[in-house]
Amino acid sequence: MVSQKAIAAGGVVYRNTNVSLEIVLVSRNEDDLWALPKGRPENGETITQTAIREVKEETGLEVEIIEYIGDVRYTFTNSRKRKIHKVVEYFLMIPTGGSFDQHDEEFDEVDWYDIHHASKILTHKNQIHIIDKAVQIIHSLD
Repeated sequence: MVSQKAIAAGGVVYRNTNVSLEIVLVSRNEDDLWALPKGRPENGETITQTAIREVKEETGLEVEIIEYIGDVRYTFTNSRKRKIHKVVEYFLMIPTGGSFDQHDEEFDEVDWYDIHHASKILTHKNQIHIIDKAVQIIHSLD
């Protein structure tokens, strides 16, 4: 079996309300997916440019990177029976403009969720440590 590498980037977009710390999740109804926004680089993009663009496309929000959080690594087999080793780099972000009604068609729903609830509904549990690390960074910024 042929093996190859893939990279992607995304973000944990957060806001601190008077009630709770919230992050943005994207959701797709057909496969009951709940996830952090992310995607693959386009030609010539840096990993930070990819993260900002993908978050804007998938959420409709313009964002600013605050800090690097960490990565998620996993392996899967694609439709051509190739083993793919994927690394997704995540960044902590704040919204600076835009709105959810400007997100692309990839996801059915984009919204704010309490950060603790978000961890419970994520489809891919390998993203939970990214949210946990984001919480640590946010608290260190206070």
